[in-house]
Amino acid sequence: MIKTSVVVKADKGLDGRPIALLVQEASQYASKVYIQVGEKNVNAKSIMGMMSLSLAGGDQITVVTDGEDEQKAAEGIKTFFASEK
Repeated sequence: MIKTSVVVKADKGLDGRPIALLVQEASQYASKVYIQVGEKNVNAKSIMGMMSLSLAGGDQITVVTDGEDEQKAAEGIKTFFASEK
């Protein structure tokens, strides 16, 4: 299991389209991918779960990956959040 701390870079936060792209990114990996914000722990492969987080630019999140390609998944999700989507 890998836990990576990430800051959301998107100035406008994440709405429908960027969340759909994030779910697509997370779904590429065999590993389980979760996003933790405070006490919430949401499956990054769930579009409804991700929308419930209402992520804004500057938010501090933790990406948790667990499985056979967890390192690759952690890097992919970290790269996604680092870009200006």
